[in-house]
Amino acid sequence: MAQRSTDPEDYQQVPRPITVMAKDFAAGHDIAPHRHPRAQLIFAAQGVMAVRTPQGSWIVPPHRALWIPAETEHAIRMCSAVAMRTVYVRPHAAALPDACCVVAVSPLLRELILRAAGRPLLYDEHGPDGRVAAMILDELRALAVLPLHLPWPADKRLQRICAALRDDPALMRTLDEWSAAAGASSRTLARLFRKETGMSFGAWRQQARLLDALGRLATGEAVTNVALDLGYASPSAFTSMFRRALGRAPSRYFMES
Repeated sequence: MAQRSTDPEDYQQVPRPITVMAKDFAAGHDIAPHRHPRAQLIFAAQGVMAVRTPQGSWIVPPHRALWIPAETEHAIRMCSAVAMRTVYVRPHAAALPDACCVVAVSPLLRELILRAAGRPLLYDEHGPDGRVAAMILDELRALAVLPLHLPWPADKRLQRICAALRDDPALMRTLDEWSAAAGASSRTLARLFRKETGMSFGAWRQQARLLDALGRLATGEAVTNVALDLGYASPSAFTSMFRRALGRAPSRYFMES
């Protein structure tokens, strides 16, 4: 087995609690739907990724990562050139979330991941590399989950609406206007949105806009352009929404904490 393979399969059966793969991708590269026996933390040392599963979608901006439980089908699109570093975690190596979630990556965890990515797959568990692996597991147990998830409904009528909004988050149609195309009353659609996504229609649409904005801002687009493209009346209105959702202004969000 090559020590620095870029084939994920080479990392699944290694007799170590964690392994870290380093792989770089060009902007626009797509990884088709797949799954792994190990859980994984997908971290972009540089760049922005969009990840989709049958349950929803996530944007993974700089200084963030996506936790994916073992055997979860997922597809990845590179929104920009991405330096991906993937931590594969052996089942039961740590008590970690049982659902996908975006998490904050501390400066310490970032440096630990980058160091582990340069070490042999069969590292000495009792030497310095083993201590790095143990520290990574400690950091994983303390991950802070971030609200960067867009849940996906199972109902086909909602899926048509959600797909249109995901492709064009600036659409301003009301549920009354969607009802004819969906084949259901606006009251039924409103009830289904809460039942299947845990969110109102308005909250889901705002979240779709937020995630679209994150992907674009992370690649360097101006706040003003993003705000107006998404249908906000002004950059300040967009900034207020962004700050309420994520705790800081868009101009400061990608500064490392």
